Amino acid sequence: MRNKLITALSIASCLLATNAYASNTVTVSGSTSVSGIMEILAENYQSTHNDVVEVQSTGSSAGIRAVKEGTSMIGMSSREVQDDELNADTKKVVMAQDGIAVAVNKANAVQNLSIEQVKKIYSGEIKNWQEVGGADQAIVAVTREVGSGTRGAFEDIMGLTRKINGVTVTAISPRAQVASGNGAIKTLVANNVNAIGFISLGSVDDSLTALNIEGVAANKANIQAGHYEIARPFILLVNTDPAPEAQQFVDYIMSDAGQTIVAEHGYIEVN
Repeated sequence: MRNKLITALSIASCLLATNAYASNTVTVSGSTSVSGIMEILAENYQSTHNDVVEVQSTGSSAGIRAVKEGTSMIGMSSREVQDDELNADTKKVVMAQDGIAVAVNKANAVQNLSIEQVKKIYSGEIKNWQEVGGADQAIVAVTREVGSGTRGAFEDIMGLTRKINGVTVTAISPRAQVASGNGAIKTLVANNVNAIGFISLGSVDDSLTALNIEGVAANKANIQAGHYEIARPFILLVNTDPAPEAQQFVDYIMSDAGQTIVAEHGYIEVN
């Protein structure tokens, strides 16, 4: 009888211990630009919370769909989200602001471009660096893949879209090289003296040069002041009645602690 009692108590203790350390999983998917800071936020969150946060870089459009379809608790978008992309059960939360840097190889003598010049480079009208004050070399324009939030925001801001039979399509030249993700853009530009690409400002490092646009440097102060025009929001998509663990993670991102991390990594806090 005594042995049975000990066994029962042992089982109860194990169950209590298991419950005490039980964790939930928060699934996050979408923009590759947002995923960089999201992974850092998730790592810090998990150091003080019991839940596990899984972050997947699938692209803004895929992240929006994932929340609508219920395959992800939180979606990430690095472009504006249109009302017709949402349903009645989905809401938007702006977690940060970010600039889009137009970047060139560090050996490139060009330091400043106008918005019109950037637009013409990407549409294929300007083909040689000499046309914008650089060397007599063909320009290698590098763009993000279709469905990228960074590309969508860049096209909208720069006016790089056109209508064909009532349908909005890209005006970026088909000759532009396509790279998937900020890392791939950086690698291509850093290794090609004639390349130009656009990436999240928070991803810029000393491997390349972020150009001034209209004489204005791409930095946090100029974006906050509204002087640097190539900027966009980082948006979270969540269910209007989210799982408690998902809401708790969103609350952390929007808290002083979360927003401090956002600012420390080169993005612009919203709180």
